Amino acid sequence: MENPDVRAAGTSRVYVDMVGDLFHAGHVSLLREARRHGDWLVVGVLSDDTAASYKRRPIMTLAERVAVIESCRYVDEVIEDAPFQVTEGFLAEHGITTVVHGDDLSPEAAEFVYGPAAAAGKLTYVRRTGGISTTQLIQRVLDAADSRMRRGSRDESVARGRPARSSPMPE
Repeated sequence: MENPDVRAAGTSRVYVDMVGDLFHAGHVSLLREARRHGDWLVVGVLSDDTAASYKRRPIMTLAERVAVIESCRYVDEVIEDAPFQVTEGFLAEHGITTVVHGDDLSPEAAEFVYGPAAAAGKLTYVRRTGGISTTQLIQRVLDAADSRMRRGSRDESVARGRPARSSPMPE
């Protein structure tokens, strides 16, 4: 899709930033909702180092995360290695008319990260998708791996002549 002229009258450009690690349904929901607030959705993808400075280092590389986010149908433009703090200069350079974030952001964090957008009334919150997060997905994987390891220990017991749990499902 062609990038609209940021100076064109009537063009609303919405900005969302994210890490986008292990891209999941919650990310898609955020981007879908953000896209409804304007004509063009710009997604800033934070670098590995930026993400690690306030949470954990992403599992996927920046290039992998950018590739996945670019492929989302709600996304029109991606800014790789986006700044953690949105400045007036950044908003002007990219013609951003609205900044969108999930409703899980505290007022203090909003002021710190999105200060100029918040002060100008350009910050909009959308409902965060409950029940799914990258942290939860990582925990699911760890739990599944742990379960398989424990089941593997039982399988070793069977080899030693001990009874195993019965299941009609193949492993």
